[in-house]
Amino acid sequence: MYSATTHSIVITVEPYYLDEESEPGDHRYVWAYKVKIENHGDRTVQLKRRYWRITDAAGRTQEVRGEGVVGEQPVLAPGESFEYTSGTPLTTPSGIMAGRYYMETVDGHGLEVDIPAFSLDSPGERPMIH
Repeated sequence: MYSATTHSIVITVEPYYLDEESEPGDHRYVWAYKVKIENHGDRTVQLKRRYWRITDAAGRTQEVRGEGVVGEQPVLAPGESFEYTSGTPLTTPSGIMAGRYYMETVDGHGLEVDIPAFSLDSPGERPMIH
């Protein structure tokens, strides 16, 4: 598991390889990742947007931006958490992901919250050092 804390918001990510959806012979490797967002602060926040930077083992990078996560813009009061699962395919057997969530407090104050960098390593591959 990977974890980062920014502005009292804790982001924990657990990636896992999806063998049943991957086709290494066709250069298709697929991972899912579970994300938990915890508000350890004293202000209610809403996740408005996300930004991901996904880099494969060949150094190719794609950036993903969008509203909310999995179709939602969760609101987290102090002490609350939100969990979701998503995924990504790559054409190489390993890679790395990292990003940011853009949140707002109820009074309109914007916060950038770091998503920790995490490795995507398929079974049988030597883990990459990121």
